[in-house]
Parts: sequence; C-alpha cells; structure tokens
Amino acid sequence: MSIQLDHAKQSARKWFRRGLWAILAGFLVFSAGYYFYRTYTISEGSRSGTLVKISKKGIVFKTYEGQLHLAGSMMMSQQSTWDFSAQNSKVYEQLQQFEGKLVKCHYRQKVNPFPWQGDTEYLVYSAEKVE
Repeated sequence: MSIQLDHAKQSARKWFRRGLWAILAGFLVFSAGYYFYRTYTISEGSRSGTLVKISKKGIVFKTYEGQLHLAGSMMMSQQSTWDFSAQNSKVYEQLQQFEGKLVKCHYRQKVNPFPWQGDTEYLVYSAEKVE
C-alpha cells in the first residue's frame, strides 16, 4: 500500500511541475504578444503646422503632450488641430524651442500605446522647423 501511495505522490508532483511550466510558458507567450500588440506601428509619417502647445503632464506617468494647428487651415477647430505625444524629453526640449512656429513633426502611430508613452496614439520622434 505504501509503494502505491509513494508512486501516486511522485506522479502528482511530476504533473504539478509540468502544469507550472505550462502556465509559465503560456504567460511568457501571452506577455510577448501583448507587448507586440501595444507597441505595433500601424502608420508612420509627418505633419506640418504651427505648434500651439507642448507640455509635460500626468499624475503617475509624466508624458509630453502637444498640439499642432495644421498648415492650410484658416480657423482653429477640432478638425484643424492635431494632438500628439512626444516620445522622450529630447524631443520635448526640441519642440519647446519651436512653440508658436511652423514645424514638421515626424511620428509613428501605435495601435494602443502604453500609458507611459503618452495620452495619444501619435508618438512624435523628431521635429524640425519649417523655413
């Protein structure tokens, strides 16, 4: 009777370990897929206009948010402004120098960025002043 009980315990331990490894592998695959989904770029391009504002904001995650009045629009409306997030402090400092001026922003549009990347799905990675 004792031999059967020991064999049952060993078998249960073996299946428990296999189960834990399967859960760990599943979690790693899910995490990699989720990270890929949240950082996937669906479009890339540039937009030009007058930089209306650039600010650092947030409660938990400090992000850099800006607004561009698109070139060619006479009146400032919801359709003629473009909200974006600056990718990092270097881009933020660069944009601060261009506030009120005509700029060209190069961006990547993400599917669903992480909260620490910004409030919008448009992440500006570089900007240049338009002469």
